[in-house]
Amino acid sequence: IPYQGTIKSHVLQSVSALESIILRSFGPEGGQVLFTRDTGRVMLSRSGERILTALHLEHPLARMVVECVWKHSTITGDGSKTFVLLLASLLRMIRATAAKEPHMSRLHNSTAAAAEAATARHLADRLLEFALTELDGLIALNVLPHGSRVSLDDITAKTPPEPSFQTLLLSFFHTRLGNVHCEFFRDLMCELLSRWMGKTGQPSSSFRFIDNNFPALHTQVSGLPAVSSRLIEGHVIHRDFATPWPQQNRRPVKAVVFSGYLQPRLLAAGDVLELGGEESVTEDASVVRFSSWTERSLESVIATLQSFGVSVLLCALKQSSAALALAAQAGMGLVECVSDEEMSLFAQLSGVTPVPDSWAVHPEHIATLTFCKPLILGTDTTQHIMLNVFCICTHTLWDAEERLKVKPCSLVICGPGEEQTDQYARAFQAAIRMLLTAWEPVDKTEISTLDVKETFISNKCTSLPTDAISGESACTSCSMHPHQKCVIEPGCVIPAGGTFEFLLHHALHQYDRSCSVSVSISAFVPVSHILANALLSVPRQIYSHNRKRFLQAQTRVMALAPQQSHILGARLRQTDGPPEDGKQSARSCRKDSAALTLLDLGLESVSCKYHLVLAVVQCLTSLLRVNKVLRTHTVLHTTSHKLLSARLESPEDVDKDESP
Repeated sequence: IPYQGTIKSHVLQSVSALESIILRSFGPEGGQVLFTRDTGRVMLSRSGERILTALHLEHPLARMVVECVWKHSTITGDGSKTFVLLLASLLRMIRATAAKEPHMSRLHNSTAAAAEAATARHLADRLLEFALTELDGLIALNVLPHGSRVSLDDITAKTPPEPSFQTLLLSFFHTRLGNVHCEFFRDLMCELLSRWMGKTGQPSSSFRFIDNNFPALHTQVSGLPAVSSRLIEGHVIHRDFATPWPQQNRRPVKAVVFSGYLQPRLLAAGDVLELGGEESVTEDASVVRFSSWTERSLESVIATLQSFGVSVLLCALKQSSAALALAAQAGMGLVECVSDEEMSLFAQLSGVTPVPDSWAVHPEHIATLTFCKPLILGTDTTQHIMLNVFCICTHTLWDAEERLKVKPCSLVICGPGEEQTDQYARAFQAAIRMLLTAWEPVDKTEISTLDVKETFISNKCTSLPTDAISGESACTSCSMHPHQKCVIEPGCVIPAGGTFEFLLHHALHQYDRSCSVSVSISAFVPVSHILANALLSVPRQIYSHNRKRFLQAQTRVMALAPQQSHILGARLRQTDGPPEDGKQSARSCRKDSAALTLLDLGLESVSCKYHLVLAVVQCLTSLLRVNKVLRTHTVLHTTSHKLLSARLESPEDVDKDESP
């Protein structure tokens, strides 16, 4: 793209280019995007994060946007395509607003371009302030009552009541994988969660455990159909035995994890071996004596392990041939070069710590395994993967009661090709992150002050100019109660297909109408109005193939959201503390909400939506705060994701010389 114009136009051009790419896979009617690499390999994906990070981008502003999308997707697992779509819509609206009111930032002596850029930054800053202070309250008061809180009790039920946890997962996998395998992977995910989740603990802790250990909890196998994916009991170590282990039927099995070498090495990195001495021995004799000592040490270590009944050795490093020979002679199975992720998961499940020094083996370092056996994945026409399966007696993660309910297992994900298999695996981990975000409550407590009037001023309507608000003209009807606590409940969902955007759009307009000020309304543009109109770009794109359906969906949702000025105006009249027993809070999800009839497009998490809007506004503010882009001849390397960094484009306010 030939970038021309101001920084503001550069940002819009960059985001518009990214938008045109992700729109091909957006919404229920979206398809998959096919990329061809320089090596001839192809990549097929519907994931917005995967598509964006695969692009070779030159302009730094475009890379900055992708960086924001990647960070958001890494945390929430969802919303990468909506992120770009909403960001582009906000940029267009801010650009149009800044062009109409170029002197809103009060830079009257500046040029027209500089005034517009300053106004755009001013609007973005106000929008961020509004989102940080008011957005969660608006969602809690005007969106949550139309949602529902799904239960994890019926996670494996054949016919769960609606809305259900299965419907939420089905909607997610449908957007990632299409409608062919979404039901199969939903059922597989439910089975995985039912085995790992305890009954009395917090669901978010189980989701976080699976997410943190997902690389060690799953195995990808290419060349098989997706329906061959399954769960395997136990913990899979992705390495084969380096020594024969004939005791496959022995139960229980005792194992020790080593982070170092079994046999002392002659020289380690940075060590110096001094040869010779007072006895005047030759250099060769000194080496032989040292080698003999290491062999005796190794024999002593093996003998100690035999006395404890250890039959399996898991080693992070490659061991010497002498260590392998003695382990095989003792009938011990030795696995070397075990990854850090697998070592960490093994330690968490067994409750033992890796032994750094082979001499320091004690009974507390010995893990008890239910069984240990080899596993072969693949067919005669595909790759053979020799793995080892260990079923570990869980120790430290759960108490005695929970330990009986948790059944450690590993996930085998199959696909016809490497790219398809990788796509399925990424969708699985993204679903876990989405669930983790959905089941973590969004909690914000307003800090009260001694003077209620000062509290109103500090929580004033951020859509107004700073100097236009006094204690009497502050937007008190929009301010949170000084002791009120806004919470987006864990597991709260809402029908997909634009329901969240329609409801929040309506709430933001009600917010504008409820704000009364002494200055003329034409003196400023409410930033909540900008956000409200930008939100409609999401359902418009969802129903882009049929504009009539967009109007029908909006009408159906708006019929469920009558004038809610009484709710907004009652924010100050709400009492402190929790609601009375037996009464439904206005901020709570309802099981019998009428909005639940709009389930034709599935469900989505309210918490994920809130994080998405907040992340987009933060990215918008960061982009518009850029004043200058400098050209450099140094290749910039990013460690967060695989993006190619090239030269930096320069706008009109960059020096025209070619100096670095």
